[in-house]
Amino acid sequence: MTAAFDRLLRDIRACRICADKLPHEPRPVIRAAESARLCIVGQAPGTRVHASGMPFTDPSGDRLRDWLGVDKETFYDEARVAIVSMGFCFPGLDAKGGDRPPRKECAPAWRDKIFAKLKRIELTLLVGSYAQAWHLKGAAKATLTETVKAWRDCGPKFIPLPHPSWRNNGWIKANPWFEAELLPHLRRRVSRILNA
Repeated sequence: MTAAFDRLLRDIRACRICADKLPHEPRPVIRAAESARLCIVGQAPGTRVHASGMPFTDPSGDRLRDWLGVDKETFYDEARVAIVSMGFCFPGLDAKGGDRPPRKECAPAWRDKIFAKLKRIELTLLVGSYAQAWHLKGAAKATLTETVKAWRDCGPKFIPLPHPSWRNNGWIKANPWFEAELLPHLRRRVSRILNA
């Protein structure tokens, strides 16, 4: 890791730009190394990730690893897999108990800087509508379903995905093409990239 990249990660992890807008102390969560070839972009840490400091340490992480066909050791090998969410801090809960959207200050402050350093990324997985809207720059469709359904149009650099939350079981059942077509392609791409 170069000194400049190490300094950038330290700056991100020390970030407090939205401290006065969070219901808790900021705890930015990011995993990355300049050698990473696969990048996962989620929404923002949830309560468990805020507590652990490790992304996807919950049932949705188990499902995402299954989608990718990788084990935990591979998934958390930041030399190969970068995990760079749209918001680095847990944004808090809304009135219904769901996670709030990522803070709007985070992406403009950090995304260009971090991705300028991640030059070896071959594939970025866009998990959820916030990641898709930002990274597809106007090419995202009107709905997440339409965007994910048009996954072939996003390649080879991006693959859009729904959130792997168990709350999306109904979405997965309603969209059988996701498991029949997209997931086999995703597993092949991820395997080729991580085992090259």
